Amino acid sequence: MSQGPPGAGLLNDLSDHSPRVRSAVAELRRRAEAEPGQRWPQPLADAFLVRFLRARDFHLDLAWRLLKNYQKWRIECPEISADLRPASVLGLLHAGYHGVLRSRDPHGSKVLIYRIGQWDPKLFTAYDVFRVSLITSELIVQEIETQRNGVKAIFDLQGWRFAHAFQISPAVAKTIAAVLTVYMHGNNYLQSLTEHFPVSILPQEYGGEEVSIEELAKEWTDFIMASADYLKNISLVAQE
Repeated sequence: MSQGPPGAGLLNDLSDHSPRVRSAVAELRRRAEAEPGQRWPQPLADAFLVRFLRARDFHLDLAWRLLKNYQKWRIECPEISADLRPASVLGLLHAGYHGVLRSRDPHGSKVLIYRIGQWDPKLFTAYDVFRVSLITSELIVQEIETQRNGVKAIFDLQGWRFAHAFQISPAVAKTIAAVLTVYMHGNNYLQSLTEHFPVSILPQEYGGEEVSIEELAKEWTDFIMASADYLKNISLVAQE
């Protein structure tokens, strides 16, 4: 059974400055600093550590395991994580490969869309494609609601070709499987998507009432570009 204070899940409703939250953060930092031979990809600041606590409802053992897995993944996958500058994936972003919905789903989760048909495998590798996901993850995990309620992703596989499949080597597939759970929708995806998401938050191309996916993709690209300094900073830390 994971270790957590009585009513651990209720801590998710408290502010980061609450004494109980600060106590949990301090304990997680103590464990990290006491771990021999560890090289953390980011400074062990309160804002960084609380993400892992919120993601696991403040159960310390689970949050500690998540932090160690994150650190291990960042260090062992430099092809993806060492350079998070937007310039490294700008072509993919401008092609409309990736967008983020304006509104969360009814469970409070952030909803992401990836359009495989917009990925030109002659120009971008699978590592480039996955770097887009990591960039978005590093940005939205700063939001408290995302820390509490997580994310959901829609993968639009229209336009999938053998050239895409050739990019997914066993090593890449193993890397993706380590951090993603994927649910597939068939040809009737418009119906199945509305079974999972309200039409009010989906873009028009997916049977929804929001703006087009092209507009959502541009909005998210602009946000990523505005976050270039932060992304450069955590890239440099990962390379140390």
